[in-house]
Amino acid sequence: MRKFFLFLISLCLMVCCHMRQSSSLEETLACETDSVRYAEGFTVSRFADYTLIEVKDPWNDHGYLQRYVLVDRNKDLPGNLPQGTVIRVPVKKITVFTSVHCAALDELGVTDDIAGVCESRYMNIPSVQSRLKDGLIFDLGESTNPDIEKMIELGTEVVLASPFQNGSYGSVEKMGIPVLECADYMENVPLGRAEWIRFLGFFVDKGAVADSLFAETEKRYLEAKALAANVDTRPTLLTGKKYGSSWYVPSGNSYLARLYQDAGAEYIFKSLPGTGSTPLMFESVLDKAIHAEFWIFNYNQAEDMTYPMLKAEYEPYSNFDAFRKENIYGCNTNYSLFYEEVPMHPDYLLKELVALFHPEKLPDYGFRYFKPLTPSS
Repeated sequence: MRKFFLFLISLCLMVCCHMRQSSSLEETLACETDSVRYAEGFTVSRFADYTLIEVKDPWNDHGYLQRYVLVDRNKDLPGNLPQGTVIRVPVKKITVFTSVHCAALDELGVTDDIAGVCESRYMNIPSVQSRLKDGLIFDLGESTNPDIEKMIELGTEVVLASPFQNGSYGSVEKMGIPVLECADYMENVPLGRAEWIRFLGFFVDKGAVADSLFAETEKRYLEAKALAANVDTRPTLLTGKKYGSSWYVPSGNSYLARLYQDAGAEYIFKSLPGTGSTPLMFESVLDKAIHAEFWIFNYNQAEDMTYPMLKAEYEPYSNFDAFRKENIYGCNTNYSLFYEEVPMHPDYLLKELVALFHPEKLPDYGFRYFKPLTPSS
């Protein structure tokens, strides 16, 4: 009987040892999962011969838009790769559909790898405009119908685009050109969207640069947030203006609503459900926000907006207290880099809004985006 028990103990030890060896092997094959601190839209897992990046489907809690398998372009393709779109990195010859992602690539120092863009009239990045002028970057037309022949002629390896629910990339997909689906705009936390610069960093072999850039953004954002954390008063805030028959306002759980909160403002529509924008009738906005202390909005025109211009655009705007008391601030995106900078640098906008709502916190601040509307043209 004693020998039998010794045999059982020996057998258990052998099994345990084998289990530890198997576990150790798995740990060797699958390196650590990269820490993504704020973004909820992508995950990163490093393996011995490749990196797996999964982009979550923002419209399906349990689904994925893409699984990218990143393999060093200077090495042989390993066997037994997981299912997904294989991308040889660092990617070269990139086609970009949006100014946001052009600006991010520029900041990562890989502007030379941008071969083509769509809708170049919206690309306000100086280095991109310079290369467009010199014929080093090509305008491929509208993102809804890009010049596929030119894209192929340029040797496009990947396309950077923003996904939309139930959307497709038409001829781009048919030609088999990989699309990097940058769903950063679906993040509802400012630093979550900013962290997508790390996502791009993996594809262009600028991971360390991206990490450093994001760390600085995070630091500055948290510093600006701390300035407004314990303010005595929070001024009421109205944003945007009417387009067509609707006035779109950020919903209460949106990226911008969170930013207004962090800046020490009392956002008028913070109770609206959702993470995107909500269309409202003008009368509903006027009823709720007629007494708002601040009114800010973006616009795009050749000359800066004035109060007479705003009233001429839609006379009932003059009923708001912010109009009557001349407390409206506008950002002219005709020359401002608001849309190019803010997605990856919410710290810039947060600091500006803190200075606007609580000037005593930043008395010497030089405004980057917003200007007060002038009384006359």
